[in-house]
Amino acid sequence: MIAVGTPNKGNGDVDLSYVETVAKSIGEKLDEKSNPIIVNKSTVPIGSARRVKSIIEDELKKRNILKEIDVASNPEFLREGEALFDTFYPDRIVIGTESERAKNSLLNLYQPILEQTFTPPRAVKRPEGFPLPSVITTSPTSAELIKYAANSFLAMKISFINEFAGLAELVGADITEVAKGIGLDKRIGSRFLNAGIGWGGSCFGKDTAAILHTASQYNYEMPLVEATVKTNYKQRELVIRKLQSELKVLRGATIGILGLAFKPNTDDLRDAPSLDIIRGLIELGANVKVFDPVAMENCKKQYPDINVIYTESVEELFEGCDGIVLVTEWEEFLHLPYQNLAERMKKKLIVDGRNVLDKELLKKSGIIYRGIGRG
Repeated sequence: MIAVGTPNKGNGDVDLSYVETVAKSIGEKLDEKSNPIIVNKSTVPIGSARRVKSIIEDELKKRNILKEIDVASNPEFLREGEALFDTFYPDRIVIGTESERAKNSLLNLYQPILEQTFTPPRAVKRPEGFPLPSVITTSPTSAELIKYAANSFLAMKISFINEFAGLAELVGADITEVAKGIGLDKRIGSRFLNAGIGWGGSCFGKDTAAILHTASQYNYEMPLVEATVKTNYKQRELVIRKLQSELKVLRGATIGILGLAFKPNTDDLRDAPSLDIIRGLIELGANVKVFDPVAMENCKKQYPDINVIYTESVEELFEGCDGIVLVTEWEEFLHLPYQNLAERMKKKLIVDGRNVLDKELLKKSGIIYRGIGRG
């Protein structure tokens, strides 16, 4: 199984150098008696299964070994921070291969998960009433496209609700109620309908860029995916506009950033909205303080050029701030004593970038609350 990084080259294309290095290494080590099945688990561009197959077979030919290699595409659908749960209890397993032997071997490999006949680990219990996962067997090309289509659709769903959040704000509606109302429609579903500052991380941004790059190679336009990306990054600027609306001038103001990681339960800062917001605030002359339960060390190492004040506690973060922006919805941030913490601020202003706080309770406490699309 090949499970290595496939980073973005910067132009939307995917860097396959790690995958190709592994394929070359496999080809160098196989002999005439070897008969392996090679499985791509990494998120790779369309045609990568064929590319891996050709690299391995070319290496074999250099040693006069004429052998056809079985290659399968078996994309993963793991959420960061929930990888173990998603491994044991997936929605579906996708197997893309032209080889019956590879297909049957992978079906046999995944049988305990497909039939849920394994004993669940104590740390990752099986959900009550968990339905058996589906399995899809298809071509390598379709399997590779399934992964990109899935992530592009989920990203689009988030951008969709964020676009409506902007309208909800103008007309005086509450997007959280709107999302609840449409999410109860089984054709739509409630997941990925949380308005806020948008998505980040290693998947959605990279995969939408990659599929747009692939489409451009075929001179094919994908305006929905393009709008998905544009809407997402606009949300990060929205937070700064909300601060400007209340504070008027940000130069010299002190803003606290509550959360750095792109999502809870990880220290991952790849494409994290917090970084764009921080850079925007600094550019406008604001002083920025930050607090995150686990991601601050990563931020110090990866972004030493960002001039922020790292605080040791939420109390220290709130002290002397003109405004607080909740960026990452860590569980502990949902239950903070905001009424008491606000007493430490110069101005009691909280911008809820994830729409997770009790708006009415904060307002009753004299706090200026600004959510995303909440009237």
